[in-house]
Amino acid sequence: MPECSWAGIDELVREYHDHEWGRPVHDDDRLFEMLSLEIFQAGLRWTLILQRREAFREAFAQFKVAQVARYNEDTIDRLVGDARIIRNRRKITAVVQNARAIVKLHENNVSFDEFVWQHKPPVVNHWQTSDEVPQAPATAKALAHRLKRAGFVFVGPVVCYSFMQAVGIVNDHLVGCPARN
Repeated sequence: MPECSWAGIDELVREYHDHEWGRPVHDDDRLFEMLSLEIFQAGLRWTLILQRREAFREAFAQFKVAQVARYNEDTIDRLVGDARIIRNRRKITAVVQNARAIVKLHENNVSFDEFVWQHKPPVVNHWQTSDEVPQAPATAKALAHRLKRAGFVFVGPVVCYSFMQAVGIVNDHLVGCPARN
């Protein structure tokens, strides 16, 4: 059976692909984790992010939105020095800012889940090969625009589409991939 070509990179990636990627997520903290990991992945290999995932979870309070939103400059400075994670100040600051944006959504009685899903069912694409999968379709551009208007940062269309794929808003498992259903 054909599978998504990127899934065979290594065992860690295969496990993520087979049991997590493309599965609908509706928990705000989990959605925040996946958006944050996609931000850290920008320009890097996904394998590296998965290898450091537990360290990211420790560094970012298990991605509990309310806790990360309270991080201050001292915390950010400490994280920039943490060799277990990606020590990019811009990305670390973006994660903290995005937690604060989610808190603002909550203050307006909107969950992050509602904001990103908009009560729509997952989009199931029918790609035959990885070459057909777009990098940043109009839906990702629209989500990036909405997120930015709500105060999120480092959320361009490519990051947004990767996030949408990761949390199941879009199912881009190739036709015939065993993990598709």
